[in-house]
Amino acid sequence: MNKPAIAGGTPVRDTKIFYGHQYIDEADVKAVTEVLTSDCLTCGPKITELEKKLCELTGAKYAVVCSNGTAALHIAAMAAGVSEGDELITTPITFAASANCGLYCGAKPVFADINPNTYNIDPKSVQEKITEKTKAVVAVDFTGQAVELDELLAMCREKGIALIEDGAHSIGTKYKDKMVGSIADMTTFSFHPVKTVTGGEGGAVLTNSEELYQKLVLYRAHGITRIPELLEREPHGPWYYEQIDLGYNYRLTDIQCALIISQLDKLPMFSARRKEIVKRYNEAFAEISELFVQQEIAESDTTRHLYILRIRPEMLTIDRKGFFEALGAENICCNVHYIPVYYHPYYDKLGYKKGICPNAEKLYDEMLSLPLYYGMTDQDVEDVISAVKKIVAYYRK
Repeated sequence: MNKPAIAGGTPVRDTKIFYGHQYIDEADVKAVTEVLTSDCLTCGPKITELEKKLCELTGAKYAVVCSNGTAALHIAAMAAGVSEGDELITTPITFAASANCGLYCGAKPVFADINPNTYNIDPKSVQEKITEKTKAVVAVDFTGQAVELDELLAMCREKGIALIEDGAHSIGTKYKDKMVGSIADMTTFSFHPVKTVTGGEGGAVLTNSEELYQKLVLYRAHGITRIPELLEREPHGPWYYEQIDLGYNYRLTDIQCALIISQLDKLPMFSARRKEIVKRYNEAFAEISELFVQQEIAESDTTRHLYILRIRPEMLTIDRKGFFEALGAENICCNVHYIPVYYHPYYDKLGYKKGICPNAEKLYDEMLSLPLYYGMTDQDVEDVISAVKKIVAYYRK
């Protein structure tokens, strides 16, 4: 039996709907099965095929696939030369990996505040945080909306800083009609199951720089190479390889690549459906004064990974936690993206304190992520809207 809804009456749904879910069809299963019955489960031809497909999709000259989005950020930071004593600027409204990649390299993460309307990193705040120690900026396309790339690129080029675009949310997004992945010095993708395109896990780094590409390939696979031009000694024979740098085992399997390749074929329909859902949500919630709808810059044609509902607590008799619980009672299962990175105990131990990014902290207190994924039906979408409206009406001051 369903428990009574917090806002009174029976829940709007009899079954739960979750904030995100992968979509797998027969073509995906067939693609994976073909690899499972082939000779190469890893280090095979699907690696090159996926990298080529990502380049064709984005317009980037080079792509390097790897084990996950965190690995992608790590090798991108390494390729940018981030090292001991450096600083790396990023946003606190992101998964911890966007900052951790700096720590992995021995650098200090520095947090710039967000634009309170778009929720993306604010270029003005980035400018204020740049010092002589700044080596890279990791700008996160939060929810899938492209960051202000023109401003950030100009700033980074002037200072000689690498711009790494964390595109974990934004595959399929365009900035000024150019696909995300072909603009920043390096762009990273994630293929986690709740992302628009999935491989179960998986990541990629895209770049237009051959120099960066060669470094990324090395760092993905132990720092080992077989390329004759890169060898430092005379080969012993055709089997010969050398470790010429310190890298990691961040390889991706052919099994996962096959799934991602198949998923990329569906990206246009994934993108179109997500846009439909976002449009319907925006129409419904823009009419409600107790809610704030995320704004988008004109330059971003966004394929949204997350839909952020932001409440105005001063207009309700319920806070964000209460709203979250009320939606759960209506069988609408949400999430919160994200706890500001420097709120985590590990970062507290490093000396980070609350108060450094007030816009980000205020957003965290007021936001939650509503269900958004390709497989949602129109009725699912309307149930989410009905639940939100029901709770607002019940707790309105």
